[in-house]
Amino acid sequence: MNWDWSAVVDFLPRFWDGVLVTLQVLVLGSLISFSLGLVWALGFRARSRFVRWPVHAVTEFVRTTPLLVQLFFLFFVLPEWGVQFSALTTGTLAIGLHYSTYTAQVYRAGIDAVPVGQWEAAKALSLPRHRTWLTVILPQALRRITPALGNYVIAMLKDTPILAGIGVLELLQQTRLESAATFQYTEPLTVVGVAFVLIAYPASLLVRTLERRLAH
Repeated sequence: MNWDWSAVVDFLPRFWDGVLVTLQVLVLGSLISFSLGLVWALGFRARSRFVRWPVHAVTEFVRTTPLLVQLFFLFFVLPEWGVQFSALTTGTLAIGLHYSTYTAQVYRAGIDAVPVGQWEAAKALSLPRHRTWLTVILPQALRRITPALGNYVIAMLKDTPILAGIGVLELLQQTRLESAATFQYTEPLTVVGVAFVLIAYPASLLVRTLERRLAH
């Protein structure tokens, strides 16, 4: 087997298109995951069981079913009910929804870790409930859970190739198209593998650095 640099050069236009789509899915999926995860976490602490029980049921169902099954359901089944999105939008929503159930547990742990005295102090100061959350509880919880959320961003990055299953033109799908056209698999797959390492490893180092700084 001989390494063909011309195959790498020919693959680069598709490669950069795939990187752009992958990063787009990662950023938007992370925003959905973090935002919806906080909603789920607050739902866990709702006073009414008619809120808590449905939240628990939905999040447990999503957590215990494979991401690929959820992806296919959103892409192939929802259109039969009149709800249809593009492959890119569907993939982004699927990843964001799936990981929101995990970030919800991270938020939950961070909130539970806030000392009871903080709640009592806010109550003693007669702070409204929304101010207690926004100025006392959430800032302390976020400080504790930021490294864990960063780890889920890396996990989401590694799961983006699943979106090739519905035709999203991310890195893996671009590789498949290039290889099908040129019958050269080694170079495109190697380039994509190295690209994931170059993206994920610095992000991992950043998470570790952030964890050490927040620990002090």
